[in-house]
Amino acid sequence: MKKNYFLLLLMFVTIGFAQIPSGYYSTATGTGYTLKTQLYNIIKGHTNNGYAGLYTTYLTSDVDNFYENDGTILDMYSENPSGTDPYTYTTGTTQRCGNYSVEGDCYNREHIIPQSVFNEQSPMVADAHFITPTDGKVNGMRSNYPHGNVNSATYTSQNGSKLGSSAVSGYSGTVFEPINAFKGDIARMYFYFATRYENTIAGYSFPMFNGSSNQVFTTAFLNMLLAWHAQDPVSPREIARNNAIYARQNNRNPFIDHPEYVNQIWGGTSSTDTQAPTAPTSLVSTSKTSTSITLSWNASTDNVAVTGYDVYANSALKTTASGLTTTITGLTASTTYSIYVKAKDATGNTSASSNIISVTTNSSGTGTVTDLLFSEYIEGSGNNKALEIANNTGSSVNLSTYTIKKQTNGAGAWSTGLALSGTLTNGSKFVIVNNSISSSCFSTSAANISTTATELTFNGNDAVGLFKNGVLIDIIGTFNGGTANFAVDVTLRRKSTVTSPSTTFNLSAQWDSFSQDTCNNLASKMVQTATIEEEEIISDFNKILIYPNPSNGNFDVTTDNLDLSYSIEVFSFSGQKVFEKQNTTSPEVSIQNLSSGIYILKITTAQKTTYKKVIIN
Repeated sequence: MKKNYFLLLLMFVTIGFAQIPSGYYSTATGTGYTLKTQLYNIIKGHTNNGYAGLYTTYLTSDVDNFYENDGTILDMYSENPSGTDPYTYTTGTTQRCGNYSVEGDCYNREHIIPQSVFNEQSPMVADAHFITPTDGKVNGMRSNYPHGNVNSATYTSQNGSKLGSSAVSGYSGTVFEPINAFKGDIARMYFYFATRYENTIAGYSFPMFNGSSNQVFTTAFLNMLLAWHAQDPVSPREIARNNAIYARQNNRNPFIDHPEYVNQIWGGTSSTDTQAPTAPTSLVSTSKTSTSITLSWNASTDNVAVTGYDVYANSALKTTASGLTTTITGLTASTTYSIYVKAKDATGNTSASSNIISVTTNSSGTGTVTDLLFSEYIEGSGNNKALEIANNTGSSVNLSTYTIKKQTNGAGAWSTGLALSGTLTNGSKFVIVNNSISSSCFSTSAANISTTATELTFNGNDAVGLFKNGVLIDIIGTFNGGTANFAVDVTLRRKSTVTSPSTTFNLSAQWDSFSQDTCNNLASKMVQTATIEEEEIISDFNKILIYPNPSNGNFDVTTDNLDLSYSIEVFSFSGQKVFEKQNTTSPEVSIQNLSSGIYILKITTAQKTTYKKVIIN
């Protein structure tokens, strides 16, 4: 849970520095590696409480008095600084269970510098300054990999920590990246280890180390740690942890007490390096629809670390990617876009543009539906909160790769996410409701998910996103939109003209608004659209034709038998019925009042039901 740290910071800084023993750093008078050796002589020879003693230390050093403030274990690999933690651990319990099949089983001891680096020797193996309590499953996934910026994730924990390919210049192996809120904490643990064990570290083999006792780290990893240290300053949590460990070990982490020592020793590369990444190369479009363009490119290099790529279309920033592929959504059909990509690094430098490509989206007449999308949103009275997702892609969709996330009050990070599961068949809807929704609005038994999760406690200024494989594909509201309400006390239904998801929210263009607690359409059955091949077979059998198509909203329904009685229903692509005409023999149909777009016709005779697509210009 996000807290206002201003008063806490003043309090803990005062208390923290007051607890540094008088004269503790009086001999730390040098600069560069001389200062590092002086600090080594101050903090060496600490009290070794043994490996088992770490759990006793954690009872005071790693208690959550800063986020939920509930006295549980504060775990950097599961803590959600901006929302509800996915799970919690109580001090003294659920530890060392040996069963780490899923997150939340139990916690254990995470050596930020792996034990294998120093052959599990003492006192390193029990030094709490760089050994923290963490979820056993995530600890196992991190394994012995170095910490670093991830280029493409192969595993993401519930709080957003990632394992994947390295974005650190010159290192192509696997790395583990914590969330931003704890990058500085971990960087200062590395600097502590490099200083406390200066006398032996030159003999340790680790991808982050260069074999020296002074610089210790390779230049690329050093620059990354310096960037983490700069972007995530010392927090009250670190100060309290440093004091608690000092009470047990009788030594301190000098880089928490005096963050300025980092730059005084290692040169402060992170604050004075201005080298930009190289420009991305070989940008190409790999696929496109009427509303989206999928891209790929070759990686940039950087002396610190490439942290992401900004993607532009017609000079407007459309999305930011962490890997080497992305899809721009929310585009206009039959429109040409000039597209380029820029890389950015951990110190805020931006590269020159990649090669510029020109891509024209498909025409809307193709009727392509790219993915699932939000079809309805209810932000009603009390806990009347609901989301509806529609599938009109033409085939069943496995939901296991999809999650829903929320940004609280228009600021901060996305929530950990509410995972979806099961299969959503074509033409169906998936409904998620707050489990305290009023029965007069909707029955929880009719929902696919009824939950107390934070994602279903949204208010009118909380952006809600639909994610696929961790990538945002559709959004309701504006990310980082601040406190402004975009949809309060209202029901929103996706317009019939919107056939694909969009990462850009446009209320007037994409949504129809209804009054508070309008719940009558939620979970209504979508029309089951047929494939083109199915339509041809059905049409041949029944000899039902639509002409003209496309049309301006006036068209004829013709059959072999001109006296045949039929009924017609017209549905938007999001599944909402927008027109109905029962038991008629007249061929004329007029739906001129509808917006331009693609609609599904359901034509029913005494013998058969036929589905047809019609395009309204």
